[in-house]
Amino acid sequence: MDLAIPNPTTESRGNSFINWKMIFRLLGGLLLFEAILYLICTVVALFYREADYLVFLEVAVLNVVVGSLLQAIFHRADRQLSRRDAYCIVTFSWIIFSLSGMLPYLLSGSIVRPVDAFFETVSGFTTTGASILNDIESLSHGMLFWRSLTQWVGGVGIVFFTIAIFPFFGGESLQLFSAESTGVKKERILPKISVTVKWIGMIYLALAMSEAILLRLGGMGWFDAINHALTTTATGGYSTKQDSIAYWNSPYIHYVVATFVMMSGVNFSLYCLCLRGRVKRLFQDDELRFYIRTVFIITAIITATLCICNNYELEPAFRSAYFQVTSIITTTGFATDDYLLWPSFTWMLLLFCMLAGGCTGSTSGGLKNMRLLILLRSIKMEFRRKLHPNAVLPVKADGRVISNPVVSAVTTFVIFYLLCIIIGWIALLMMGLGMVEAMSASLSALSNVGPALGDYGPMFNWFSMPDAAKWLTSFLMLIGRLELFCVLLILSPDFWRHR
Repeated sequence: MDLAIPNPTTESRGNSFINWKMIFRLLGGLLLFEAILYLICTVVALFYREADYLVFLEVAVLNVVVGSLLQAIFHRADRQLSRRDAYCIVTFSWIIFSLSGMLPYLLSGSIVRPVDAFFETVSGFTTTGASILNDIESLSHGMLFWRSLTQWVGGVGIVFFTIAIFPFFGGESLQLFSAESTGVKKERILPKISVTVKWIGMIYLALAMSEAILLRLGGMGWFDAINHALTTTATGGYSTKQDSIAYWNSPYIHYVVATFVMMSGVNFSLYCLCLRGRVKRLFQDDELRFYIRTVFIITAIITATLCICNNYELEPAFRSAYFQVTSIITTTGFATDDYLLWPSFTWMLLLFCMLAGGCTGSTSGGLKNMRLLILLRSIKMEFRRKLHPNAVLPVKADGRVISNPVVSAVTTFVIFYLLCIIIGWIALLMMGLGMVEAMSASLSALSNVGPALGDYGPMFNWFSMPDAAKWLTSFLMLIGRLELFCVLLILSPDFWRHR
């Protein structure tokens, strides 16, 4: 007969094995953080003397009241968090942030319908960049800045920013960071996760500031430069112009944006290691080399195609190809050219870029290059095992052996990812979308890209999509940003069984 040993932590939670009190307390802190974002937008609206400052102020006050109440009511909550608690906090925080984030659009009248406001907000926080707006330039400066800010915060993660600002996460920061962060490898740069978060945050801010200055030198106004710097480093793709980056017919601006987009698709841990003097690690990273090779091989193919088939000059062809490839493989979604006018086989290359995404530990979406690299090397080793059945042929990356459980997990994730795309594709077909539109919209939403094919291409928006499809693609954006399992686990009955 087993003797149950009382657990004081569990007893303090009552009969629940989920630490709801601490979850509500942390969600209160997250609402306070979002209130800070609203106050920043209030300042922007006041600077431009726009009436929208009242909207941001009202929503900020609402967040402060609700957040403070949750903090006060549950201030004595048990601080210990399990993995299930972390998944709940991360999932609920993204949903609550999106529900609150849609209020400025609705209250100001910038977006009238709740489904459209929710879609625009989720697309912002998940850095997807798909928009339902037909006249972006009609929005106030405060509202435009709010769109950009949602992407910049969502780029590295809502919980990430909160860990960096608020101290009450304490020793549970690692649980939350692991639940929200993406990718295969989680390299510890510094002993404390809170210090690592601050280092990455400083690099993230430095990239945005550097790009804003360079864009201003290229002729952009400060407001446009800052907004595009925020959405570029977040690999989000929201622009202050309806024509996106194509509004500026400037090779300099195109190259600056494309270069910073590509830099933002790199694992931010590598930048931290470089600052600590380990510059060689940047050149030894297999994933980074795979990422760079992919970009330039596809860019070269499309450049040659545009010169031969579309009569482009060499430099405009390279610039257009380089910009679109980097924008899509990093799941940013900016556009300077309508790739639907290119030869149709180039669309398949761009669809591969949507699927691949950037590097682990970056702000990009997609499968991530490390997973693709492990999968390809696993396939290569399987061919060799057929020829040499008795040989020991491990899968390696960065000079280290990848364990069989990791290879199995990567394979499972890729299969499940493709399955989610197919399910989304079928569901969108049932909602009335065309074959090409449904497939590309499902892939674009899950990979957090933004532009798709057909009616949702780079020169169009998603306004005409049926309401049911907007709810579904919003859900796909959310599970894609949190890498499927974080959200879908909560929907699983097993998650709620006390074992």
